[in-house]
Amino acid sequence: MKIQHSLALSALGVVAFLLGWEAVAQSGIVPARLIPSPSAVPAAFLAEFQRGIWQEMVLASLSHYLVGLSLGAFLGVSFGTAAALWPIWDAFQAWVVRMLRPIPAIAWIPFAIIWFGVSEGAASFLIALTVFWINYYASYSAVRGVDKDLIELGHAFGQGGLIPRLFKIILPGALPGILAGLRAGLGQGWMTVVAAELFGISGLGMRMMEASGLLATHIVVLYMVTIALLYGVSDFLFMQVQSRVLSWQR
Repeated sequence: MKIQHSLALSALGVVAFLLGWEAVAQSGIVPARLIPSPSAVPAAFLAEFQRGIWQEMVLASLSHYLVGLSLGAFLGVSFGTAAALWPIWDAFQAWVVRMLRPIPAIAWIPFAIIWFGVSEGAASFLIALTVFWINYYASYSAVRGVDKDLIELGHAFGQGGLIPRLFKIILPGALPGILAGLRAGLGQGWMTVVAAELFGISGLGMRMMEASGLLATHIVVLYMVTIALLYGVSDFLFMQVQSRVLSWQR
């Protein structure tokens, strides 16, 4: 299927979804406070924007999202790569990883509040925790999956030292998998943003909770759409960077 046809069908699907949603909301079958119509969202946006609330919430969420994303990605890639390269370190930390990995980030909320207070630091910690595990496993699998023949070939050409082997053979070979983990972390990070802000940290999640308490569901939908758009923009930009970084694969 051509790209143009695929985009046209995708756009048609979105339009059909919105029209169906609007029809249900306008029919009165379900109370408007339970399912607000899509047509109510632009007015909600203008009201929030003119009061400066929308900009404030977006900037607040972006601040701890970017900090948590950067920290979690860096540590995840570093620890995952180290575990894949050194069997002794891998064995040493293997059961610690197995114990901690199943615990969701939201389970750490009490400790985040105790350690950081109700602050952006707590939100950044929770986001970093989520992103860390995604990048840890993506990097671990990617590095372990590098063709061993390439490593042996590097030895034959004098690239047997750790640093040359790491930066000239292993990381370039593992880069597609590492970038896939980073991209997955972008979306999971936004999901954690909302959970992290539900206990009172300024941002999109907090504003959604405030609006839901007042049954202003059209405002809740506005911020849901905002999160979707922010993720869409960040994912698009990342794909452009990824395409350039991996241009050698073409």
